[in-house]
Amino acid sequence: MATQSITDKRKEVKNGLVYAELKNFFSKQLKGDPRADEKDKSVGFGGVEICRAPRGTNITLYATDKNKLLGERNQRINTLQELVKKRFGGWLGNNVDLAAALVGTRGLEASIQCESLAYKLIGGLAVRRACYGVLRFVMESGADGVEIVVAGKLRGQRAKSMKFVSGKMIHSGDPTNIYVKDAVRHIKMKQGVLGVKVKILLKFDPNGVKGPNVLLPDTIQVEPVREKKEKELTISMTKKLPEVPNPYAQQQPLMAPPQAY
Repeated sequence: MATQSITDKRKEVKNGLVYAELKNFFSKQLKGDPRADEKDKSVGFGGVEICRAPRGTNITLYATDKNKLLGERNQRINTLQELVKKRFGGWLGNNVDLAAALVGTRGLEASIQCESLAYKLIGGLAVRRACYGVLRFVMESGADGVEIVVAGKLRGQRAKSMKFVSGKMIHSGDPTNIYVKDAVRHIKMKQGVLGVKVKILLKFDPNGVKGPNVLLPDTIQVEPVREKKEKELTISMTKKLPEVPNPYAQQQPLMAPPQAY
């Protein structure tokens, strides 16, 4: 029986679903327990990158602590690799390779800062103090703006939401897919569940290291004056004016000097 072909549209939708499920799977597996010792805490999961090749699928996991992600003798990442093969082997293929990499800047990763804020809230730190600490750290790391929203039973029995903003933020258009990083976490507290959302606006970086190298649509660039024109301008400004002869220099005086007798 001939295999049924899949359209490009359905393939893109399926790839998006697999990517979202993989990201959710790794975030749950690598988040750890904030009440545990330092050895059992989160590795600082910073995202996942999937690259398909003819020989197989390469999955790169970004984290702040590479050694915790790998585990002793690569045991932890090998276990994750076997779980991914069992769950997504039909779509990604049996040849799946997992690798670990360090995140570029910790303060510019929304998932890491969201996890850090969750740890602070579970530890008993006040909401305002915890959120302002994260705001300050993100802005000092080189972000263009940050927005934090905490919703749930913060103090009393009535649920409410609190928003903390620093810098600027964009909320619509295609640049949100390039410039904005966001993450959501749900924290189980004694009084109920708290929802935490962190959005970080990156700065433009021509090298593409700390931010995207694509300009925003409303950015206006002014070309500088060329060196040749600037040099000619300075020469013309410093050039002396031609000397004008004085018409009164050779004129006879109105009154002759007195003569001596």
